[in-house]
Amino acid sequence: MKKIILLGVALLVSTCIFAQEDIRSAQPGVEYGEGVDANKHMTVTKLEKKLDKDSVYSGSVTGNIVEVCTKKGCFMKLTDDKSGELITVRFKDYGFFMPQNIVGKTVAVEGEAKLTEHSVKQLQHWAEDAGKSKEEIAAIQAPRKTIEIIATGVKVLR
Repeated sequence: MKKIILLGVALLVSTCIFAQEDIRSAQPGVEYGEGVDANKHMTVTKLEKKLDKDSVYSGSVTGNIVEVCTKKGCFMKLTDDKSGELITVRFKDYGFFMPQNIVGKTVAVEGEAKLTEHSVKQLQHWAEDAGKSKEEIAAIQAPRKTIEIIATGVKVLR
């Protein structure tokens, strides 16, 4: 029984370690997931204003990637040059992941955006996944409302 458990743990660890190998490198024109409507993009700043009036936005949002989950690319943070707001992007049903080299790229994200409140525990978990220090994780002491996009597709623009 111990051998079976050890084998299962070894397979899980190797899957996490090698997960990034199957993800295409982030180069202009590369798409992940189901694709993106190339003609209609909203900026992060416009999305913020839209969500002040409406509770949900479905469509495409453009921005710059400033952070990606260091474990397997299961989330990323999107911003623009104007607002500085960080938007968390997750992927529908964890159907696809992002490569580590997507940080610094401009992308279009297709999906559904809404304002969401996140617990301290969840924020700390994401900070850990993002490779933050123990001090940075411990400094998270209050829940926070943020814009979150559940993406069905991502396209690298530049």
